[in-house]
Amino acid sequence: MMQAGMAMLAGVLIGSFLNVLIHRLPRMASGDAPDGYTLAWPRSHCPACGHTLHARHLIPLLSWLALRGRCGFCRSAISPRYPLVELATALLFGFLAWRQAELGLLAGGLAFTACLIALTVIDLETGLLPDNLTLPLLWGGLLFNLHGQRVPLDEAVLGAVAGYGVLWGLYWLHRLASGREGLGYGDFKLLAAIGAWLGWRALPPLLLMSSLTGLCVAGILMLFGRMSRRDALPFGPFLALSGWVVWVWGSAF
Repeated sequence: MMQAGMAMLAGVLIGSFLNVLIHRLPRMASGDAPDGYTLAWPRSHCPACGHTLHARHLIPLLSWLALRGRCGFCRSAISPRYPLVELATALLFGFLAWRQAELGLLAGGLAFTACLIALTVIDLETGLLPDNLTLPLLWGGLLFNLHGQRVPLDEAVLGAVAGYGVLWGLYWLHRLASGREGLGYGDFKLLAAIGAWLGWRALPPLLLMSSLTGLCVAGILMLFGRMSRRDALPFGPFLALSGWVVWVWGSAF
């Protein structure tokens, strides 16, 4: 329980950093950011009034609650995404620590989880899966499995190749059949990265799970008039969710 508690505390802090990635990486990748814009500069500030935030405004979870979800200067609303990311990271980290006692696997699982959370939210908000995250996630998976920590290295390499190749093939089949793009290149890279962590054997159940989940969500959204048949639904979050489920319960598949 102590390990789970410490992981939750770390998760809250890392979730705060993930919020920085989620906000800044798409701007950096798109080229819309001003010169010198990085993860560290400019300092955190209110997007509505421009005031630089003080340390008391940046305490994960607590500051948002204390300020009732509003800027401490201009009282503009602050997106609930910030505390939700911090809370989700804490809960998932705590669950992994409770379930996995071996520190090597736990460290890998925490890194894998953090990247998937950031990519999920970025894809939902912007429709992007930045190379700044997908490519380090891919190389990290191969390095993690260098000595077979989760799967043998050859399975990790084949997982990366097959993950990219399968979605690349589906992309072109769909494009030739319909004349439209059904997937983005970021999806190929994300599945390649997940394959590097989980190995090629995990890809069939992962793809089945992500496809069925995506179809169910799309059906519900269309049923309630929230999207049409021609609207695009980001696939990255379903890949990320399925990848995390397979990481935790992989032996069941």
